[in-house]
Amino acid sequence: MLRTEGYAVTSAESKFAPFAFERRELEPKDVLIEIMFCGVCHSDIHQARNEWDNSSYPMVPGHEIVGRIKQTGAGVTKFKTGDFAGVGCFVDSCRTCDNCRQGAEQFCQVHAVMTYNGTEMDQQTPTFGGYSSQIVVAEAYALKIREQENLAAVAPLLCAGITTYSPLKRFNVRAGQKVGIVGLGGLGHMGVKLAVSMGAEVTVFSTSPSKEADARKLGAHNFVVTKNPENLAPLAGAFNFILDTVSAPHDLNPYLNLLALNGAMVIVGIPTTPAEVAAFSLVTNNRILAGSGIGGIPETQEMLDYCFENKIFSEVEIIPIQKIEEAFERTLKADVRYRFVIDMASL
Repeated sequence: MLRTEGYAVTSAESKFAPFAFERRELEPKDVLIEIMFCGVCHSDIHQARNEWDNSSYPMVPGHEIVGRIKQTGAGVTKFKTGDFAGVGCFVDSCRTCDNCRQGAEQFCQVHAVMTYNGTEMDQQTPTFGGYSSQIVVAEAYALKIREQENLAAVAPLLCAGITTYSPLKRFNVRAGQKVGIVGLGGLGHMGVKLAVSMGAEVTVFSTSPSKEADARKLGAHNFVVTKNPENLAPLAGAFNFILDTVSAPHDLNPYLNLLALNGAMVIVGIPTTPAEVAAFSLVTNNRILAGSGIGGIPETQEMLDYCFENKIFSEVEIIPIQKIEEAFERTLKADVRYRFVIDMASL
């Protein structure tokens, strides 16, 4: 077994503290990744604090992982020692069910092995995430990362990037369309960058007037302050697609009413309480309300390649692991532009 250092919480109320645990020895198709950077996702907060009522402890969060291949199993062909690699929200699946065969391993019908707060395929051995020094993963579930100057800015692509890229591609967002992005946080700022790169006219909807300058710097064409309902009225029926990235409880109906004929709104933020949707908000204009959950390995690699080719990376604030509690609190206050990334050298 491989002794690994990390930071963990031991209950929903506990503070992070150093935590040593064991990673498995490499099997023939495994790679050992020395973790260099790990993004701090809002879902890390939800799960560390058991806000989704599915948490198990001790928990080492982190599923936006970028590092360097430290060792390869005897049968590995995808990577060599010294290559850069990424790990996202899951690290294994059954590989044979219909969903896995279609490249949607995140929805494995047998058992998707989440990077942390999950169990291995035996459904007993707990998984620990990227707030740690190293990780062992099958090469099929590791992503190729191109070398670039700011690897920390790549880490959030493994969750925030694919979470926003996948629905934009699924609904064929393209030039000539009007796209709305609800919320300008870790997910929202990636949604803006990607939608703009696809040629859409992008409007950011935010409760924070102070974010307008940032939204425009990221490429947004328009900015609407949603605290004033009258600001939405002139936009009724104007949008082809809306991406809702907000993880706090909020009313979906005002945004649904902005959709044009056959327009779609996709939810990627996950509030802790259910939302009520008026039937008329959907039946008017044949509107679609959908959800989207990350992406499979093929689509995640496609997203990474797209982002490298188009020079689309996350806006990050790099922190040492010792400041993770402060990062959680600041994330809840939307006091980050726009993603915290842990420099694991600080471990």
